[in-house]
Amino acid sequence: MMIELTKLNGDSFILNAFMIEQVESLPDTTITLTNGKKLVVKTTKSEVVKKITEYYQTIGLFGTDKEQVEK
Repeated sequence: MMIELTKLNGDSFILNAFMIEQVESLPDTTITLTNGKKLVVKTTKSEVVKKITEYYQTIGLFGTDKEQVEK
């Protein structure tokens, strides 16, 4: 359930991917969690989405076919 991200100060941390509600670039990557808390990270928006997608594929939530994931 976890993905590794990097804080603005360079420290890495692990986040439960199921807690993510929204990912924005404002211009820093801002992640809104399901409890309303916001996290600002160094990891780019596209990298966060990639990590979430890869995690979901690992657990079988998404298929491994790229076309299926992009829909």
